[in-house]
Amino acid sequence: MVSTIIITAVIIAAVASAVAAYAAGRPEAFEVSRTVTIAAPPERIYPLIESLRAFNTWNPFLKADPATRLVYSGPEQGLGAAHAWEGNGKVGAGRVEITEAVAPSRVAMRLDMIKPMKASNTVVFSLTPAAGSTAVTWQMSGKHGLMGKLVGLCVDTDRMCGRAFETGLADLKAKAEQLV
Repeated sequence: MVSTIIITAVIIAAVASAVAAYAAGRPEAFEVSRTVTIAAPPERIYPLIESLRAFNTWNPFLKADPATRLVYSGPEQGLGAAHAWEGNGKVGAGRVEITEAVAPSRVAMRLDMIKPMKASNTVVFSLTPAAGSTAVTWQMSGKHGLMGKLVGLCVDTDRMCGRAFETGLADLKAKAEQLV
């Protein structure tokens, strides 16, 4: 009986060590990117991204908890505009701040997640005009620590965030094209 418990414990420890070693060897850096074409000029779309209050009218990550608490700080829009949030388990808690605003072509943000898992990522929106429309790309990049790599064994970051980006970009498209 005791030897069975010891053998089981050794096997569990060996499997856990193998999984951790495999995860540790996975790439640290990641990038998620999605693009949509919007039938509107960049000048009409840009304010819907550069203002975090406008951004949050189509932000797919807030839809998971309509009761999410938001606290805005800094200027209303552009460089230094920020908001912190705290919501349910799906939304978590964190802060985002605009670190670069180049009208009407680019908005970069620093995304600091606190819950459910600490992370610091870069988010970039690029707006590229093209024959009566604008290609809008939403990109997020960062680095996974060991815990993120372990979670990544079960949850694909590109698929999980990519779906949210696609939903958000579709809502941005509808909102921007409605203004036309």
